[in-house]
Amino acid sequence: MKKQNQAEKEAASTESGADAVVRSKKSKEEKKEKKEKKEKKEKKEKKEKEDQMDKKENAEGNEEDAEEETLQSVPDSTESSSNEVNGVFGKKEKSSKKSKKGGDGQSKKRPAHAMEEPATVESKKPKPIQATISSTAADADINKFLSDSGITVSDPLDSGLKPILSFEELSVDKRVLDFLKKYPKPTPIQSASWPFLLAGRDLIGVAETGSGKTMAFAVPAIVYLLSLAVERKKKAKNASGTSVLIVSPTRELALQIHENLSDLGKAVNIKSVCVYGGVSKDDQKRALKGANVVVATPGRLIDLVNDGAIDLKEISYLVLDEADRMLEKGFEEDIKRIMQSTDASNRKTVMFTATWPPSVRDLASEFLNNPVKVMIGDRESELKANARIEQVVEVMDPRQKEQRLLQLLRQYRSGPNQDDKILIFALYKKEAARVERSLQSMGYKIAAIHGDLSQTQRTNALESFKTGACKLLLATDVAARGLDIPAVKLVINLTFPLTAEDYVHRIGRTGRAGQSGKAITFFTEHEKHLSGALVNVLRGADQPVPEELLKFGGHTKKKEHSVYGAFYKDVDPNQKAKKIVFD
Repeated sequence: MKKQNQAEKEAASTESGADAVVRSKKSKEEKKEKKEKKEKKEKKEKKEKEDQMDKKENAEGNEEDAEEETLQSVPDSTESSSNEVNGVFGKKEKSSKKSKKGGDGQSKKRPAHAMEEPATVESKKPKPIQATISSTAADADINKFLSDSGITVSDPLDSGLKPILSFEELSVDKRVLDFLKKYPKPTPIQSASWPFLLAGRDLIGVAETGSGKTMAFAVPAIVYLLSLAVERKKKAKNASGTSVLIVSPTRELALQIHENLSDLGKAVNIKSVCVYGGVSKDDQKRALKGANVVVATPGRLIDLVNDGAIDLKEISYLVLDEADRMLEKGFEEDIKRIMQSTDASNRKTVMFTATWPPSVRDLASEFLNNPVKVMIGDRESELKANARIEQVVEVMDPRQKEQRLLQLLRQYRSGPNQDDKILIFALYKKEAARVERSLQSMGYKIAAIHGDLSQTQRTNALESFKTGACKLLLATDVAARGLDIPAVKLVINLTFPLTAEDYVHRIGRTGRAGQSGKAITFFTEHEKHLSGALVNVLRGADQPVPEELLKFGGHTKKKEHSVYGAFYKDVDPNQKAKKIVFD
């Protein structure tokens, strides 16, 4: 009996072991089957995803083709404008667009970047494209033009581009050429810089005030935007939709640039917006939406970037106007932060300046890529005044200034000169406000620009002077740089500025765009430390130097730093200290 039970147990045990083997085998087969199903499913999903991406890319290609057909069918575009779009900046082909996408074929949208994040992208900037635009004049005529205009061009790539001597040599959109017809011919800075800028090169322009620098960068910027028309729909989907950024040191200069750009932009349906301090940020944020060009002062631009209202990574054409002035006013760190926040691999950079100091050279060497330097006149040395301006310096007692001002106003506001525009410069805003009240009490209609006025009041005053509604404008040095006010016949310096450089920029408000002008300056013993610098400016422009001025001496005061004054010493912080050993 016991043997029978034991045999049954062994049989049961054997059966149980067999079942276990079967169950284990079955479990492995089920796992394998599930794994195969999962892999099949993943392959199917991946294939569907790739098919969707292919369809998407084909759709984008069809969109680009449609936009290209639309661009080419614009009724007022000529064959030359088509050449400009496809030849000057080069038409981007679909294959290049696909190659810039990620490994999975999908382009990644960039988030808005904070100002503190520098650009760390690898440089992929394309080589400059040879322009289809160059002078058709004879070499002898071009050499004579360069010599007569005092133009020096330094091209590190030796591209062989030559200045243009007439607007007809520009192979650009007909609407742009029609806009330029109101000017007789290109100014020297425009003639020399346009071929390089329209070829997509980085450029440094060094020229005196009133030389036409605004249009020198404005026309290529508009032409550049026209060349990007194929991508405009894609650009409009990002935070700002902006491709061109122009930075200037003052509100008034920014507004002037915006005004010139707006006139040209309307002709080709391109929107520009101006952002600056002293007015509502909310209104400016709304205006930024859909803008192609932004003209900005550094401080307000940084505020808007930090607020996420504009993404500087989308900027592909950057202009620094009056670069020396911005560095002089302490904007150096702001400018560097702005430039570091743009995409260096996809940025054309243009810098215009009236002088060529070491600070501007350092900025150019750090941020510009093989830039062409176009210099009008001898700008390497001390700043020179416009030779077309007649300069008169009157040395007097400080108490005589306002009485002499009234005499000059009576003289130049009578007879055939009564409609001439006169710009009067004071040094301090309180002085300007006092003189404004005094002249108004005597019946003079006068506008004023100084720090005690709101931005709206300053804008209205400048506009009334520009249009001729008011013939007299009293201003501090806020209006000394860059402002292009038509037909200013006379500049009166009621009080001499703090530097000879500011004096040159003040008187540069007259004699603009090839015209002649006159500047009368009151000089007192309070400014005798600047007599040597003023004498140098007068002699440099072949102007008479009064004997009374020479009595103050010919020494030149050391240029002071805007923060540290005369005690400032320009040293290289990266230079290692020398070890001194005493015996």
